[in-house]
Amino acid sequence: MNNQQSKKVQNPETAVPKNEQMNERDFVNDMLATEKYMTDAYSTAMNEASCQNLYQDISSIFNETQDTQRNLYNLMFKNGWYSVEAADQQKMQQSYQQFSGYTNQLPYMN
Repeated sequence: MNNQQSKKVQNPETAVPKNEQMNERDFVNDMLATEKYMTDAYSTAMNEASCQNLYQDISSIFNETQDTQRNLYNLMFKNGWYSVEAADQQKMQQSYQQFSGYTNQLPYMN
């Protein structure tokens, strides 16, 4: 195992009050969780839509919800409330090679 510490990518954190009341970070985090849940639900609804018009309506709502989810994620990241780990290039290359090999096993790729 690699002993290097993983590097976090994060903006400086915007301070919010830390008490029993919900603060701006709590509200945005709650909205983000709700939007993620809604995109999952709309995805299921699209899979089960009985006609093309219904599918298109749900797809439009799904896209708006997905965009809102992304905007909330970006807001949290901008305010330093969300961090990600920098990708290790060697691990990425290994994963790419592993999953590229899988395509050779698919019947439509031969």
